[in-house]
Order: sequence, then C-alpha cells, then structure tokens
Amino acid sequence: MPLAQAWSVALVGLEGHLVEIEADIAQGLPKTTLIGLPDTSLSEARDRVRAAVVNSGEKFPDRKVTIGLSPATLPKTGSHYDIAIACALLAAAGVVDSERLRQVAIIGELGLDGRMREVRGALAMTLAASRSGFERVIVPELNAGEARLVPGIEVFGMRSLRQVLALLRQTEMPDEDPPRAEPRLISESLTRVPEVDLHDVLGQREGRKAIEASAAGGHHIFLHGPPGSGKTMLAERLAGLLPDLSTDDSLEVSAVHSLAGLLTNDAELVVRPPFIAPHHTASLPSLIGGGSGMPRPGAISCAHRGILFIDEAPEMHPLTLDTLRQPLESGFIEVHRAAAVAKFPARFLLVLAANPCPCGLAGTPNNICNCTPQNLNRYRQRISGPIKDRIDIQRQILPAARGEGEADRPESTAEVAARVRLARERQAHRYQGTGWALNSEIPGPILRREYPIDEASQRLLEDLYADGRLTARGFDRVSRLAWTLADLAGAAIPTVSLTHTAFQLRTGVPLTPLTDERPLRKSTS
Repeated sequence: MPLAQAWSVALVGLEGHLVEIEADIAQGLPKTTLIGLPDTSLSEARDRVRAAVVNSGEKFPDRKVTIGLSPATLPKTGSHYDIAIACALLAAAGVVDSERLRQVAIIGELGLDGRMREVRGALAMTLAASRSGFERVIVPELNAGEARLVPGIEVFGMRSLRQVLALLRQTEMPDEDPPRAEPRLISESLTRVPEVDLHDVLGQREGRKAIEASAAGGHHIFLHGPPGSGKTMLAERLAGLLPDLSTDDSLEVSAVHSLAGLLTNDAELVVRPPFIAPHHTASLPSLIGGGSGMPRPGAISCAHRGILFIDEAPEMHPLTLDTLRQPLESGFIEVHRAAAVAKFPARFLLVLAANPCPCGLAGTPNNICNCTPQNLNRYRQRISGPIKDRIDIQRQILPAARGEGEADRPESTAEVAARVRLARERQAHRYQGTGWALNSEIPGPILRREYPIDEASQRLLEDLYADGRLTARGFDRVSRLAWTLADLAGAAIPTVSLTHTAFQLRTGVPLTPLTDERPLRKSTS
C-alpha cells in the first residue's frame, strides 16, 4: 500500500504527546519531504533514514515520498523519530505489515549503518505511550532498562533497524553487536547522594533541631555561620533524614532524570530523594531549565521531591537566585519559548548555606571581622528579602565549643529519621484525601480555616504580626512550622510554646523556652 502509519511520542517539557507518523509514496521524481513542524535535527532524519534503510539491506523507494508528523501544530524536536519514520516508510512500500506496526509505539535514533542509538527521555515517552493505551513499545537496547520501569507495558529493546523489522515480520532475530554507551558529561554535583551519618556532627543542638524540623515538614532552611562551622555537614546529612519516595513520586522523579540524561544504562527507579548541589556560579538556564529548541529540565527540576542545596548562596548572582521565588511557591517551573511552553515539576526542599560576611567572621564569639558596614550590608542583601521570606527556618551555625557534644551521645541518622517518618505519617493521616501530604504544602487560607492552632498561639502570632515582626506570609509559615513541631512531639495541636519555638526557628533567634505563655505584645500604657 502507498500509505502507512506509525506512532511515536513528542515531549513538551515532561508531558508526552502521541505523534502519528504517516508515510506516503506517490508517483513523481525521487524526493523525500518531511512536514509537521520538524526542527533541524528532525529534518536531518531524511538522510539518516535513507542511509540506514539501504545499509540494512532494504530498498529505499525510488519515488516521491512524503512523511507527515501529526498533529502538525505541535513542535517536534529530536532524533528519536528515526525508527518510526523508517518503519512507516517500509510499511508504505509493503515490506512490513502496517496493521502490526500501528499497535506499537516506536522510539529511537538511527545510525547510518542501521544501528539504534540511545535517546534522552525514554522513560517519560514510554510513560506517555502507556497512558495513551499502548501495550508495547520499541526502544533502543540502551534505553530498555529505564523504559521497563513503567508498569503495564511490554518493552522491546532493539539493537538495530534489522532487528526491529524482524520483530514486526515475526521472523528470526538477527545477531548484532552489543551497543556501546555514549559517554555522558554529567557533573558529580547532579548525581551524588551523600552517604554520611548525623552522628558525625558533634554538638550543634540548634542546627540538629532545625534540620529535623525541615525534614519532617518539608520546610526550606537557611544556614549561616563562619567557615568550618558545620553548615555543609548538616545540609548533606539532611538528605538521609528524608523517607523513601512513594511509587508515584519515584516514577515522576525518574522521568525527570531520564529527560535530563541522569539515569544510567542499568536504570532503576529513583527511590531516594535526590540531592542536587549546583555550584554558586551556575547559570540561570542550568538552574531553571532551558536550552535551544525544546527546553530541558534544570537543577531545580532534577531536585524535585528532594533537596536543592546551594552553598555560598550570596556568591550566586542575585537574579539567578531570585528565579526561585515562583517555584518555591507553586512547585513547578514554566520555561517559555517561541515554539512552546515547557512545564517541569519543581517541588524541592531548598537549603541555603552562607557565610555572614565576605571574610566569614561577622557575629562570631571572637568578633574579629574586618569588613566595613557597607560591605557587610551589601553582602547580606545579595539574598533578597522575598527569598528569605519564603524560607521557614533560619539558623546561625557557630563552631562547636570545646567539649560540646562529648557528654551526650550524638544521635544517628537512623534515630532522627525514625522520628521524621512518624511525623510525616501523622501529617499524611491528617491531610488524607486533600491532595497534600506535608505541612509545608497546605495553602494558607485552608490552613487557617481547616487546621487552626489554639487560641493562645493565635494571639501570639497576631501580636507579632501587629508589631511588624511577621509578614502575612510569615504568619502562615510559622503556623505550618508549629504543626510540624507538634507532629514531632506527638501533640494533637500546636501549643503556644511550640508556636513560640517555630517563630524563633523562622527568625533565627536563639532557641529559648517561653516562660510566660501570655502574648508577647508590649503594653502601650
């Protein structure tokens, strides 16, 4: 037959769309035309497919060939359509059963000799094909591991176009040399998950309490103090306090990592929350996503459902750091381009670490800082007020005093993680059926209406707000943090003492017990 169809998948951000590939062979001078908004790499598929078909022992049609990709209004980028184009073309030429071809989604790039090359985003594309009703998918053998992470779909990992044609013809599979994985230039900071334990940190009682509350409720945290005081040690050990990802979250995170090229060839589902630590000189596109053509996920999306750790935060360009404002509130990032708008998930736990000044000694017990007041203010203002207002916990980390922590045995990561897990279970039970799982995710109006704190705590926060010590956003964030402290303590509702502690955690003042449980507002008489 002169017309045949095959199916592949287009990715716009992390969202997959089925693409119908039609091949028409008509009378006329030999010419191959590709239509349907292809980009440059896809337009080059004409030459790759021609060479691959011929070098695979098949005859390329010596007539007018038109290849259409539908929907025509959807921008299409990448080389993963090659195999589907070749199969549709050969089905139109009568070489392959067109009915059998329409029952499988095909993903993969072709080499000129007919070999199948791995592509990015195979997991996300397989997931889209499965959700669209396909029960079988053909992918390059190097992508078969991540594609098989999607439940309920049969995955065929192929090495060449010859093997794909044998599968469609139901003939004996030819032998092919094993594919060679291409090297991936991936920064260690985007793949490294710290394997450290909290018992290595001596002392730092307030810092330990801060990261425990951060892990339990998913609260953003800002650690500041002189060099060598333990900020990075605490941040890296925060990752071990988080529980494993749920099945749905694990699949979503794995799909993002697949699109970013972070999954290895022997891919497994990402079950631990990722720990992403970009350098403070990272560019804006590398942080939020971007690139030419169709945008790729950035560091904040790779940190989805995990931790984004930015060390030396004031050294990062202020405009780059301020791009985190919207993702911190919404939990996603939209990258706008002329061709399309790519939307990536970005619900991460932000951890900032900073020195107090350029020399790093401001506010230390010895107070030997040599920075001028102007330099000190300029340095602190590099982290803007709106970013700080979105951070629930701020803690000053000072070097441990001599002998601190030796009298008391430091708790291990496993001990603290057990409390965090119980606190998260209490939150999941409280918010069951609402679509939220953590205290940090609850919108302010719903928090105040459905999960109010006690009357004394309410008066305390109202007085702090009236005195200008809390913003409206800070009012809700202290309430959320108070609920987290209550969950860690096993309390049914936050007490005024826990609410006071939550306020201290947010504002960075030293943790002291509330001796008088009356509101803090001063008398005006």
